[in-house]
Formats: sequence, structure tokens, C-alpha cells
Amino acid sequence: MALPACAVRAFEPPRQPERGAPARTTCPRRHSRVEAELAASRPGSVAASVRADPPRGVSHGFHSRPLLDKPRKASSSLAGAACAPLFALLSRGRRRRMHVLRRRWDLGSLCRVLLTRGLAALGHSLKHVLGAIFSKIFSPLASVGNMDEKSNKLLLALVMLFLFAVIVLQYVCPGTECQLLRLQAFSSPVRDPYRSEDESSARFVPRYNFTRGDLLRKVDFDIKGDDLIVFLHIQKTGGTTFGRHLVRNIQLEQPCECRVGQKKCTCHRPGKRETWLFSRFSTGWSCGLHADWTELTSCVPSVVDGKRDARLRPSRWRIFQILDAARNFHYITILRDPVSRYLSEWRHVQRGATWKASLHVCDGRPPTSEELPSCYTGDDWSGCPLKEFMDCPYNLANNRQVRMLSDLTLVGCYNLSVMPEKQRNKVLLESAKSNLKHMAFFGLTEFQRKTQYLFEKTFNMNFISPFTQYNTTRASSVEINEEIQKRIEGLNFLDMELYSYAKDLFLQRYQFMRQKEHQEARRKRQEQRKFLKGRLLQTHFQSQGQGQSQNPNQNQSQNPNPNANQNLTQNLTQNLMQNLTQSSRQKENRESLKQNSGKEQNGNTSNGTNDYIGSVEKWR
Repeated sequence: MALPACAVRAFEPPRQPERGAPARTTCPRRHSRVEAELAASRPGSVAASVRADPPRGVSHGFHSRPLLDKPRKASSSLAGAACAPLFALLSRGRRRRMHVLRRRWDLGSLCRVLLTRGLAALGHSLKHVLGAIFSKIFSPLASVGNMDEKSNKLLLALVMLFLFAVIVLQYVCPGTECQLLRLQAFSSPVRDPYRSEDESSARFVPRYNFTRGDLLRKVDFDIKGDDLIVFLHIQKTGGTTFGRHLVRNIQLEQPCECRVGQKKCTCHRPGKRETWLFSRFSTGWSCGLHADWTELTSCVPSVVDGKRDARLRPSRWRIFQILDAARNFHYITILRDPVSRYLSEWRHVQRGATWKASLHVCDGRPPTSEELPSCYTGDDWSGCPLKEFMDCPYNLANNRQVRMLSDLTLVGCYNLSVMPEKQRNKVLLESAKSNLKHMAFFGLTEFQRKTQYLFEKTFNMNFISPFTQYNTTRASSVEINEEIQKRIEGLNFLDMELYSYAKDLFLQRYQFMRQKEHQEARRKRQEQRKFLKGRLLQTHFQSQGQGQSQNPNQNQSQNPNPNANQNLTQNLTQNLMQNLTQSSRQKENRESLKQNSGKEQNGNTSNGTNDYIGSVEKWR
């Protein structure tokens, strides 16, 4: 009777393990893994052949040798038998971590090899492409001789160096800040920065006649003395941006100290603890929120003297009280197009702004509730529609710029019963125009670069970075029809006339200053030419004098009259000087003829601007 196979195997003696193989353990998984490692270590096994020849470019493992083209030599069976038990003695988690690390190392080696070979292939292809390009470019020179390998390498190195320099320049010097990387700098001359920032017309025709004193605004601002700049900030005219420029963007011997998280900055005079700027960002709202002309002219002297008198001794108070007459207060402000400013204020009120902290002090007292009623009953006027905003007859947004620039004491402050409305409007408009014209400086929101230019020329103070013109604002996003626009213009008819007057005066001042700058540059060039001609004549005479001193006998034999050369040189100098004077006189006559022709075209111009007004053109 035949026994089953399992019974036969049970009665058979136990098999002896192969030489060099570890003893069988109770764990079948561990035993199978040890056997696999042992088989891989044998030189004749299949696993050894697979492990001995990995794919080309792939590393052999964690403890592998450098990559070789020839296969590795088969290790002895004793070495494999010695390494396998050591690996089997490790714990299961340790062996797993070693396998994971080995796989990661192989993947990293593969990525490195692929990257290096990919870059090599890319460089090879780039070399062929550049070679083809340069062969087409230098094909006419093929008759001279083919370029050898060294010249090709040198040319490739130069091209790569140029590309590297371009990349470095792009990082170090961006295109918006570096003039070298702008292609326009090579194709066309530098454009005038004041030409395209305002989108104004090519030719400006003045409507008002101003004297030379009105156009020439040159303030001898003494920052170390007692001069003070007072900034009149009108709501929604861009005054916040301009106020920040005054405290953060001016080149000064002692710049303003602005701390992070604080709106106000400390703007002291050099070597003193007195401020040279009276504005929102330097002294705060010391005279009230958005104080107007009437408030500032009566408040600023007392506030400045009060702060200074608090630091003085009683014996010195009378001395400084006498010197107050010599103190100069230079008022400045910013204006804006009335329609855009009105819409911007409506959007600001719609978001919850009230300006309740404004004092509106006039003639020593604030207005009563009957003189200045409120347009809303709640805490604010947030969410109000444009129609409701325009329907309120007591809205201070109407003609705000005229009211804040005029002297309200001339019309009885806010009491509307003092004089008729028509007369009141006329007095307010004339007062605002007069105050604006006699201000040290005023700018326009629509002309940021020109505003910067006039401020720098007026106060002889330069800004660090140029102003930026923002044509897209909250007011520009409001779409209104023609009917609403006409109604807004009707509500702000005084501001419309004031803005037209201010724009005309602003552009005439700008053109006058630019023309004066051009004349000054032309005069300097003429002086340089005269100086160079004089130096040339001087060197010519010195060379002749040296030649005469070296050969006196020869000169006497050739020229029996020794004073002939001196007379000749004197005649030459006289002729040159006469030519120079005649040329300068001809230029002056041409300029006078141009000015006279301008006078004939504009006969109504004033006497003080004969050298400027007549044919006012926009400088480019």
C-alpha cells in the first residue's frame, strides 16, 4: 500500500542545507528573503546576473561601486555566504528601511544622470543650431576659409557670455528702471516726461493775462530760519498723496522722521526742534479737520507761536514777539476738476465719511445749526444715492474749493442774509482767485509731473522719486449721463470757473518756467563757446610766441618789421571779437523780432510779460 506524499516526507530524514546557506528559521517569509539574498550573491545564479548588469546609466545600489562599462567580476561564494548572514541578523524594520533607502538612492542617481545627459544633449543641439545660424551669416566669408574648431568654440563662448550678461542685467537692472535695457533709448531721443502724463492738447492758448510777477514764483525758502510751509488740504483733491510726498519724498539735510504705524512724522529744521511744515502728516489737524483759508490764516500763527513760547523763557518772549513780523508763511494747496472731485466726495460720504470734526470757525466762532444745517439725521450719510446727495441745498460739497480758498469774513461767514446771493458768489469767487494767485504754490491733480516740477522750481527742493499720474480713480468708475454731469457742473459753477482760472495760470507758470530754463541753458552754452574760442586763440598765440622766441634771427631776416606779427594777431583777435558780437546781436535781433511779432498777434498782453506772452507754445 502506497503512502501519501506528505507521510513519505514526514518519515524522510531532514535535508542538510547547502554549503554557505543559513539554517532554516521558523519564519517562512524571513527564510525566503534570506534565500533570495544568498541566490543573488552567487555568481552563477539568475539574480546575480540581473543585479550585475543594471540598465545603462543606473546606479547599482546603496553600497555600489562607480558605474563602469564592463560588468563586475563575480564575487566568491564565501563572500556572499558571509554577507548574507550579516544581513539576516538585522531586524525586520531595519532591513525594510535599508531597502527603502536603497530604492531612493537609485531614483536620485537616475534623476541626476538623466539631468546631466539632458543638459549635454541640449548643449549639443544648441551648438548645432548656432553653428547653422553662423554658417548662414558668415557664408559670404566662405571663400576666405572655413572656420576651424577653435574659432567655433571661441564664437560659441562669446555668444554664451553675451546671453549670460543679458540675464544678469535683467535681474540686476529691471527694464522699468534701467535706461540701458530700453530699446527706445537706442531708436529715439529721451522724451519729455512732462508731455504725455496729462493728455493735454498740443497747443495751449491762454485766456487770462498775468504779469511777470504772477508767473514767476520763486520762493527763497529758508528751512533753517523761520519760514513755514502751510498746506491747505481740500477734501478729495489728492492732498493725502501730496502730503505724503512732502514728508517722505523730499531730499533734505535732515529728513522727516516717520515711524511705522504712525501717520504723523517729525519734520524739524536742521539743528532745531521746530517744524518747517504745517500739514496733516507733520503737525496733525492742529487748526481743525480740513481747515480752510479763513481758519488757517487766523490759527497757524497762534499755534506756532504757542508751541514755541512754551519752550522759551519769559525774558526771551518779547524778542521773538518782535521777530514774528519777519516770519513767512508760505501757503500751498492742490485743486482738482470739480466734477471728478464732487463724485469722489459722494463716494466717500457713501462709505460713511462725515467730517463732523471740522470746526468751520469764522470770525472767532463756529456757525450755528440755523446757519449750517445738516443734510442727514443719523450718525452718517452712508449709502445715500447720488440724487439725494445733489438735492441737499446745505451740502458743503457744492463749490467746496471756492469756499475753502476764499476769505469768508468778507461775506459774513455762513450767514446768508448779510448780502444777496449773486453778490455773495461774486465776492467769494474773486477772493478765491486772489488768494490762489498770491499763494506760494498750487498744483493740479490732473498734472502730477508738472506739479512736481513747479514745486521744485518754486522752493528749490527736489523730490527723490517722480510723481505718478493715476487716471483711474473711484470717480472715474462712476458712469453718469450728460444730464447728471450738467447738473453737477451747475451745482459747482463757482468751482468750474475757479478751476478754469487755476488751470490757465498753472500752465502759463509751467511754460514760463520751462522757457526760462531753456534760455538759461542757451546762455550757458553761449558762454561755454566763447570760453572755448578764447582758449583756442590763447593757445594759438602762445604757439606763435614760442616759435618766434626759438628762431629770432630767422624771423628778423624774413620779417624786417618785428611788430608785423603782433599787429597781425591783434587784427585777428579784433576781427574775431567783432564777429562774435555781431552774431550775438543778430540773435538778439531775431529774438526781439519774434517777440514783436508775438506782441502784434496778442496786442492785449500786459507789459510785464513781453518776453513770454505773445505766442505761448507748449514746450516739448
